Amino acid sequence: MVHQLLAEFMGTALMIIFGVGVHADEVLNRTKYHGSGHIFAITTWGFGISIVLFIFGDVFINPAMAMAQLVLGKISLIYFLIVSIVEVLGGIAGALIVYVMYADQFKLSEKDIDPVIVRNIFSTAPAIRNLPRNFFVEAFATFVFLTSIMAISARAENVPGMVPLSVGFLVWAVGMGMGGTTGFAMNLARDMGPRLAYTILPWKNRATSDFQYGLLIPGIAPFVGAIGAALFSKYYLGL
Repeated sequence: MVHQLLAEFMGTALMIIFGVGVHADEVLNRTKYHGSGHIFAITTWGFGISIVLFIFGDVFINPAMAMAQLVLGKISLIYFLIVSIVEVLGGIAGALIVYVMYADQFKLSEKDIDPVIVRNIFSTAPAIRNLPRNFFVEAFATFVFLTSIMAISARAENVPGMVPLSVGFLVWAVGMGMGGTTGFAMNLARDMGPRLAYTILPWKNRATSDFQYGLLIPGIAPFVGAIGAALFSKYYLGL
C-alpha cells in the first residue's frame, strides 16, 4: 500500500510539473516558449500524463477516478480518502517545484502580468463565470473522460503501451473539445493542489485564491461525473 501511495504522490506531482509548468512557460515573461498558445499547453498535458502512466503504471492520479473505483467496489472508502489526500499533496509538491523552476520568470512578471492570470497558471478558472453551467461542463467532461479511460483499459490493456498513449490522446481530445469553458480540470488534485500551493507562495501582488470556485467546480463536479461514469461503464458498457 505504501508503495502504491508513493506512486500516486509522485505521479500526481509529475503530472502537475508538466501541466502547470507548461502554463508557466506559456504565460510568464522571459521564458523560451512565451505565448505559444493553448494547443501547445493541451498537447503537453496529454503527453505528460502518458509519461506518468508509463513510469508509474496503474495509478489513479485523480480522486475522481478513485471515486469511480469506489463506486465499482474495487477499493475501500478508507483507501479512497487516503489516496485522494495523497494526490492533493502530490499536486502541491508538483506546483512548488514548478515555482522553483520558474522563480526568476515569476519575479520578472509580477508587475507586468495580471495577478489573476498568474493564479490561473496554477489553478483552473472559467472563461465565463456561470457556476451552474461550469459545474455541468466539469461533471460531463469528467464523465466522458473517465468512461473513456475505463473502456480503453478494458479493451487495450493487453497491448503494450496502448493504455498510456491512448489516455494521452484522450486528454488532448477532451481538452480541445471541452476545455474552452472551464479549463477541464476534471480532477480535484490537479486544481486544489496547485491552488493551495499558490496560496502559500510569497507574492507581492496576489489575487484571491477563489476557493469558492475551486471547491465547487473542480472540487465537487468531477466526483459527480465519476459516479455517472462508473454506473454507465458497469450497467451499459458491461465493463
